[in-house]
Amino acid sequence: MPYAVLSVTDKTGIGELGQALSSLGYTILSTGGTAKALRAAGVEVQDIADFTGTPEMLDGRVKTLHPKIFGGILGRRSRSDHVEQMNTHGLEAIDVVAVNLYDFEGTLAKDPSFEEAVENIDIGGPSLLRAAAKNHEDVTVLVDPSDYHEACNRLKTGTVDTLFRRGLAAKVYQHTSRYDALIADYMAESPSSIGRVVAADRVQTLRYGENAHQTASHLRLPGRGPGWSDAVIHQGKALSYNNLLDLDAALGLAVDLGEISDQAHAVFIKHNNPCGAASADSVAEALAVARACDPVSAFGAVVASTKPVDEEGARVLTEAFFEAIVAPSYTEGARAVFAKKKNLRVLELGRVAAWKVPEFPPMVLRHVMGGYLEQSQDTGPGFGREVVEAKVVTRKAPDNAERRAMRFAWTVAKHVRSNAIVFTSKDRVLAVGAGQMSRVDSVKICRLKAGEALEGSVVASDAFFPFRDGVDVLAEAGAKAIVQPGGSVRDGEVIAAADEHGISMLFTGFRHFRH
Repeated sequence: MPYAVLSVTDKTGIGELGQALSSLGYTILSTGGTAKALRAAGVEVQDIADFTGTPEMLDGRVKTLHPKIFGGILGRRSRSDHVEQMNTHGLEAIDVVAVNLYDFEGTLAKDPSFEEAVENIDIGGPSLLRAAAKNHEDVTVLVDPSDYHEACNRLKTGTVDTLFRRGLAAKVYQHTSRYDALIADYMAESPSSIGRVVAADRVQTLRYGENAHQTASHLRLPGRGPGWSDAVIHQGKALSYNNLLDLDAALGLAVDLGEISDQAHAVFIKHNNPCGAASADSVAEALAVARACDPVSAFGAVVASTKPVDEEGARVLTEAFFEAIVAPSYTEGARAVFAKKKNLRVLELGRVAAWKVPEFPPMVLRHVMGGYLEQSQDTGPGFGREVVEAKVVTRKAPDNAERRAMRFAWTVAKHVRSNAIVFTSKDRVLAVGAGQMSRVDSVKICRLKAGEALEGSVVASDAFFPFRDGVDVLAEAGAKAIVQPGGSVRDGEVIAAADEHGISMLFTGFRHFRH
């Protein structure tokens, strides 16, 4: 008589599976809620405790962990010594195992205590699955309810082969490795010496990657809070790989600007760099001013607004072509205006935690040949504190208005590819020099773009100036105040240059490279 073990948290299709296996002559072994669901479906069930002769114990922590269960699963039918031992110890062969695990991810979503989370770590389930998957040559193991129907049809027709079982076993190891990664990530307050375990779910296959010949997917890290897969997409084409990169960059800068003040902040991103950013009392004004920072580069940009977008703000974004916009919400009037631009992707994130700087930021992984690089997110001690607590190193100290402008510029510079130079006023970007091998060249780009508009501006540099020539060209461009990390062996020369030009300078002590 063949045996099957059924023990599932997700009860989808379990009644039908039990009925099909019973009709094929299987004796169904089960426990707890699964047994109850099977009996409700009219399936005859033998409790595992009766089968093993050992009751559940330790508040249900031990249910299936028994030699009669694991011996019946792991015994190799093709090995005479295994068969002999199974007969000697009275082990019945268990040919089908259908298990899915305690909902640890769902438990984390409820913000449990540590003790509650630990009690929702499944032990017997992963053990059953891994045992059955290891012996897939003899055992059909089911972890995904979508496989129940085909498995039963194959069992009925005798077409279950090793290749099919191997595919089911692969699903098991994917499932249990994801489960263990969630637990490991929850348990680890810091990266362990053996490296980080990452679980990711594919939520979307993208049309292509950075270029049309590259394949791409959108993966989500479960248990990490809200993500782009939670966004409501009101209209527009499907998001591309590059759209998602730029949206993430736009959101990151918008979040940091939101830490400066409660004003409306607007950000325009092009090729992962800000080409416009502004703060204002209204969304429409912030969007209009940010777009005017560099209207040529803003064409085809991705936009973020920290405040709900109204009809007036929507009109600003329909005056030219933009790829996408993300905001907490939109008025009905705004959506009606956007509807006239059918290719514009309109994303709503609502009141999700993504609009706040995360208290415990996740680690950032980047692929290199043969492995990955891992680092924490670049949050620093907080951009307000970095400028407020920065050291005045020049004879001239910045006044309050200049400090406010420096804070704005410093925040934007953190989101610009190195070498980054950002000219701003107190509430808007005037020019951005990004991604240059020379900091002086970044300044030249800014002058080329903005010209006389840089007179009286403040400047942020994401890293120190290695020579005084950087300060000289900033002064020529019209800068009156500079905020930078400091730390060059020639800081003395750089400070002297600033004093010669009558420029105030702050050293923050924190660098913000973006490679």
